[in-house]
Amino acid sequence: MTASTPSTTSTASTVDTRLRADPDRIAHWLDTFAALSEPDSGPGVTRLAHTPLERRAHALFAEHVSGLGLDVRTDAVGNTIAELPGTVADAPALGTGSHLDSVPNAGAFDGIAGVVAAMETARLYTEHDVHLAHPVRFVVFAAEEGARFGQACTGSRVVAGLTGVSDLETKFDAQGTSLADAMRSVGLDPAGAAGARWRPADWTAFLELHIEQGSVLESTGLPLGVVDLISGSTRLRLDLTGRASHTGGTPMHQRADALAAAAEIVLLIEAIATDSRHHGTRATVGRLDSAPGSITTIAGQAQLHVDVRDVDSDRQRQTAAEIVERAHALAARRGIGFAARTLADASPVLLPRRITDVVAATCAELGFAHRVLPSGASHDAQMVNHVTPTGMLFVPSRDGVSHSPDEWTDLADVVVGTEVLAHSLVRLDTAFPVAGSEQS
Repeated sequence: MTASTPSTTSTASTVDTRLRADPDRIAHWLDTFAALSEPDSGPGVTRLAHTPLERRAHALFAEHVSGLGLDVRTDAVGNTIAELPGTVADAPALGTGSHLDSVPNAGAFDGIAGVVAAMETARLYTEHDVHLAHPVRFVVFAAEEGARFGQACTGSRVVAGLTGVSDLETKFDAQGTSLADAMRSVGLDPAGAAGARWRPADWTAFLELHIEQGSVLESTGLPLGVVDLISGSTRLRLDLTGRASHTGGTPMHQRADALAAAAEIVLLIEAIATDSRHHGTRATVGRLDSAPGSITTIAGQAQLHVDVRDVDSDRQRQTAAEIVERAHALAARRGIGFAARTLADASPVLLPRRITDVVAATCAELGFAHRVLPSGASHDAQMVNHVTPTGMLFVPSRDGVSHSPDEWTDLADVVVGTEVLAHSLVRLDTAFPVAGSEQS
């Protein structure tokens, strides 16, 4: 395998007038994937990780890129990888892609926009005979959303070596199904996770297009964002044990109300994240369950799922620890049993300048204004960066809304992002010459 090193010389213009994305094709695929939603699941898109619907979405991707002549494979944990050969034998690959699973009642763009942009890039390259020295791999990661099992980016964590075979047996959904069993149920082989790990020597760079999921681009009137930093996330489950008893027969001073304690903890977490020590911290209780769930019974059990995000790694972990410590003390004061468990933990990632500079230069070369900005959300790119230098390209989100049926990105913005993606990969091909290519 011939390793690539970034070129230190300036590159000639890489504007290729053939790389004009087709809005109708992009709209078709956005609509096609959005239509794949669990029946009777309510508004928006519901396509959870490691379900038959997620596999169907992957199959549609595979069918399309196979029709373009690409070689397609699916690894043991469900990542789908299509490869367009390069002109230099055994050169390490450039890559792009995103995910096709969703949270419950999601929008039609999160993850999907990046996959559709990759599909359109593959079409542009194949139909217009665009040949890069490096092979290009178009990747759909499995189980990016943490909505079902609490851990985000499972497919990309596996390829990065951050999640192993044994870890897949320890993550469970609300029905008690393990991540490993869910994989088996759709024909995957979690025992083969180690074989799905990517070797750094096989890769040159990776670039993911995604919707911003925030309002910075829209508020500044810019069509593109180049991401320089992705925040980390620590996810916790807090279990509270009180005493279930009759709401009419139990005096207020004799109660051990797990739900009342949970409510106070929710407000405690909000107060921690908004104090003067935590500028930039985001802490959320995204799910709160209680039992037995009767209007005439005091809650004896409550469970909170907490997501702590930050661009500062130390502050992220310190905040999570503070939440656990202070919630424990609050529960003790109320006579409530308390247990805390870490569901997942990912560090913030600073994306390499050598990739962001190439993407920014491509935006400028194509005449599109952009802004460098951080990502508050986790992404597959965050994990892939452990394997190979990785970049991210954002397109605007209307009103900053995501993980909601109201999520929206204008088609014109997806088209612009796709063209920048296609040209950026061409520019990366030149910026990282390989032995045996005309560039080297």
